[in-house]
Amino acid sequence: MDAFYASVEQRDNPDLRGKPVAVGGSRERGGVAAASYEARKFGVRSAMPSVTAKRQCPDLIFVKPRFEVYKAVSQQIREIFAEHTLIIEPLSLDEAYLDVSENLQGIPLARDVALAIRSKIKEVTGLNASAGISYNKFLAKLASDHRKPNGQYVITPEMGPAFVEALPVGKFHGIGPATSTKMNALGLYTGLDMRNQSLEFMQTKFGKAGSYYYWISRGVDNREVRADRIRKSVGAENTFFTDLTDIDAMVVELGPLIDKVWRYCEGAGNRGRTVTLKIKFTDFEIITRSRSVPVAVSSRGDLDRISVALLQNEMPVPKPVRLLGISLSMLQPVDDSEPQLALPI
Repeated sequence: MDAFYASVEQRDNPDLRGKPVAVGGSRERGGVAAASYEARKFGVRSAMPSVTAKRQCPDLIFVKPRFEVYKAVSQQIREIFAEHTLIIEPLSLDEAYLDVSENLQGIPLARDVALAIRSKIKEVTGLNASAGISYNKFLAKLASDHRKPNGQYVITPEMGPAFVEALPVGKFHGIGPATSTKMNALGLYTGLDMRNQSLEFMQTKFGKAGSYYYWISRGVDNREVRADRIRKSVGAENTFFTDLTDIDAMVVELGPLIDKVWRYCEGAGNRGRTVTLKIKFTDFEIITRSRSVPVAVSSRGDLDRISVALLQNEMPVPKPVRLLGISLSMLQPVDDSEPQLALPI
């Protein structure tokens, strides 16, 4: 979906149409969850601090998020997908992979399936969607960004290798700023530079991810679209209006975050084995600390004890804290036959 949250707000409030809109918090400590294309022209992006966004776009209009509305619209879109294929792998509320090799309406070309889906989404929701069509997930993801907003692009098997070789490494899905910088330091600037390296070289420099980089630089990605894709982690975080300096206050603020994570686990019937604490300091330095346990965390109390222990191990430090986050990963369905965790921490 194109600028999904912001587009929903512009759809529902005509006064916002054609104006720079940011979904998020307008106060000093807030951040941008989504930005309209009018705002993006000024460099406003998701995850940007609100004060920075406002400085770059003085006329920016902040709108409070309405996640219950976004979820409802997402479900409408998911139902449209299901009219064409049952092989749907959701990535988020506004994005999914679809395998339409054998689509339910018997449309011969994936290009035409995408056109039909985008037309139906517009008809039902009033929103624009973009699509990327290709023979694997990696290239489809690249193609989906190629003609945004409200467009689609096809990368055929004949086009794949050439399309990838000219691409800067920072544009590869799955390669973030830190990895991109490391690659540049090694003389790797484009897909062609990566393709000229051996598998051994990529694995030595980038570990397990090196194999993935080696193959995608050749336009090869054998991952299937998984309709049964299981969420692997859940997290919650909060940015504070006033910086925290007292550890007791930080422990108190962890409580609602732990509650939110545990509510998801209870509702989904999942448990996890790795707890991760995220701390952002007032100077925007971010640290994360994790602890993995032998068996899945089985209660809210255990999650609380591990989270607080991680915090106590890092604090006090001489810098105030502006954000705390807790996540639980290595999620798996509850298995009553497994031993339950009961650790005195």
